[in-house]
Amino acid sequence: MTLLATLVETSERVAATSARLAKVQTLAAYLRTLPAEEVEIAVPYLSGSTAQGRPGVGYALLQDAAAGGHGGVPLSLQDVDAALTRITAEQGAGAAARRRELLRELFARATSREQTFLSRLLVGELRQGALAGVMIEAIAAASGLPADEVRGASMYVPAVGTLARLALFGGAAALAGRVKLEVFSPVAPMLAQTAADTAEALALLGGTAAFEWKMDGARIQVHKAGAEVRVYTRALNEVTGSVPEIVAAVRGFASETLVLDGEAIALDRAARPRPFQTTMRRFGRTVNVAELVDELPLSAFFFDCLRIGGETLVARAYGERHAALVQAVPEPMRVPRLVTSAPEAARGFYSASLAAGHEGVMAKSLDAAYEAGGRGAGWLKIKRAHTLDLVVLAAEWGHGRRTGRLSNLHLGALDPQTGAYVMLGKTFKGLTDALLAWQTQALLEREIRRDRHTVYVRPELVVEVAFSDLQASSRYPGGLALRLARVKRYREDKRAAEADTMEAVRRIFAAQGGAHT
Repeated sequence: MTLLATLVETSERVAATSARLAKVQTLAAYLRTLPAEEVEIAVPYLSGSTAQGRPGVGYALLQDAAAGGHGGVPLSLQDVDAALTRITAEQGAGAAARRRELLRELFARATSREQTFLSRLLVGELRQGALAGVMIEAIAAASGLPADEVRGASMYVPAVGTLARLALFGGAAALAGRVKLEVFSPVAPMLAQTAADTAEALALLGGTAAFEWKMDGARIQVHKAGAEVRVYTRALNEVTGSVPEIVAAVRGFASETLVLDGEAIALDRAARPRPFQTTMRRFGRTVNVAELVDELPLSAFFFDCLRIGGETLVARAYGERHAALVQAVPEPMRVPRLVTSAPEAARGFYSASLAAGHEGVMAKSLDAAYEAGGRGAGWLKIKRAHTLDLVVLAAEWGHGRRTGRLSNLHLGALDPQTGAYVMLGKTFKGLTDALLAWQTQALLEREIRRDRHTVYVRPELVVEVAFSDLQASSRYPGGLALRLARVKRYREDKRAAEADTMEAVRRIFAAQGGAHT
């Protein structure tokens, strides 16, 4: 059995270097030493997660558990996995006390280095740069398979431990058997990068692009097989029962089998979009749904077709997928679209989207494949004002009427090259009293440590931030800072992995005429 100490040593070596290739080589060498039954334990640990998900262990509980024991019988990976399974299974009255005792037993056998690793792993604070992109490259290197092949399979095998086991012990044949889009098995949605305006988008996409209205709704993926229709959120949660009018509309489509990507949005009587938060009232509702349908009906607008009949289209060019969309979905339920190479036409289409009350436009390469779960260069978003979806890293206690509330947010973006979050600034603007109350509770639930003024949290909450521009700054490690930032809303529909990265931040800065420092 593989010892936890060996994994911890690998993690420390990965964290000690900023070079991506060195991280990949270190991880690949370690993966080659693992037996099949331990790959699905080790790979999530090195990626900052566990097979059990969040085990219900908080910062205070970890401090208490770490107070005793520094060694004993060496811990194996299977020992840790079994302990976390038992801890996660504890539910109901007295669960916290039982989790504490089980955690103490685990930590009593751990060395100080192992305790540090486990503590950071369990609260989501592991910073070693072995995030999904790096780990996929390491799996490819360890298995001898092309990185593109492993990356493609990851769209359909979201559990990175399972992906590693298939690649390492099944090879290309095992991966190929999983690379297909099955109805009622949703895949992570393709994400977009950012462009400053329509002119830049045209230039980046080769001079011709398809522009679509960017609607401020809830991303949905709809699967249809005969009369059965299921609807999933961008987080792949099923919400079929909450959106019966969308289910009924798609059930009426002529094609027997479909997988569609689109937006659900609440419109007013003038067909203008209601606020995002209003749309989100419909999701997750399981009681009195019929009443809410009458009060707040949803409209669905689709922009991509991932499967039609027995044919999977994700590897096809966007132009081909849109032709399938036109065949499958009636025009009133398709997102308005313009294909053009003319800058003036693109600007006019962008203005029309804004005039209709929407956020802006998406610009798409006609040749782009659908990169499930990826932020592809073939999709670009252009909004009216500068906005970024950033991750909350910490928050400071407020003053005056905000005393007792976590107010000033520390905002950051992931740097894919290092796997670390880069802080871009702080803001307390745009927060209502109700949002402050919710924010305080949500952040305290994610607390990992604190000092006198600040509570540091797991990087899980995504907030949409509007700002005037970016400026060069020596104050922050990334060299850039937000100016006049304010909170627009929390993106409860987004995971941290879907937030904007430093690549998007730097692109905005470059479009302003700046140069990254």
